[in-house]
Amino acid sequence: MRFALGIEYDGGRFHGWQKQPRLLTVQSAVEEALTAVANHDVQVCCAGRTDTAVHATNQVVHFDSDAERSIRAWTYGTNSNLPKDVTVRWAKQVDDDFHARFSATARRYRYVIYNHPVRPAIFTGAVTWQYRTLNHEPMHEAAQLLLGERDFTSFRAIGCQSKTAMRNIMRIDVSRKNDLVILDVTANAFLHHMIRNIAGVLIAVGMGKKPIGWVKDVLEAKDRRKGAETAPPYGLYLVHVAYPEQYQLPKASLGPMFF
Repeated sequence: MRFALGIEYDGGRFHGWQKQPRLLTVQSAVEEALTAVANHDVQVCCAGRTDTAVHATNQVVHFDSDAERSIRAWTYGTNSNLPKDVTVRWAKQVDDDFHARFSATARRYRYVIYNHPVRPAIFTGAVTWQYRTLNHEPMHEAAQLLLGERDFTSFRAIGCQSKTAMRNIMRIDVSRKNDLVILDVTANAFLHHMIRNIAGVLIAVGMGKKPIGWVKDVLEAKDRRKGAETAPPYGLYLVHVAYPEQYQLPKASLGPMFF
């Protein structure tokens, strides 16, 4: 039988999602917890691998098991074996053709910036701090220049292993809520460091260092060196993964919960 899980985690102390030898990762924690419940080795596949210090409110994974366990056991039993910074939000049996990565039609991320002269204490690691004043309105206007299917070479990490830099941004918004500036991006998929590089460019616009049209120049250059410094990973959240309605996966609030 194949099962899907919705997972929330604080990525602060993990070396990213993907399992690595001798390193603490979210994948290894999830697999160990599921193995304890299933009483056999369990391997999971995720919708999108997140980097070190990146969080998720709605990561989706799938795994196969012939163990006779209730949905409640897959949820609460797994949680009882997980560290406190990882939680299974929901579990569901799915069709055998469901694949957490390849069945997904879109991913949505939020990048949260605490824009205040004084650094935060409570939300350290949960937000990126920017002490210079940001104007979110030109940031939002500039972000609209990235909509559609485009070559995002200028916004990919130098070591990105994707065979193509073509990605389709379906929606991108920059808004402000008190001292928080939120970048909200939905795309079919993302390149390595793509959102953080977009954030870096938009922050330069928000500070008034660069004009709105500069974003288009960076995009058309197809050269990572033409962009801005990569923004920190803190404050980046995978908040939603979209799938065809046929799978009827549970709906969950996007988060992060301090919004």
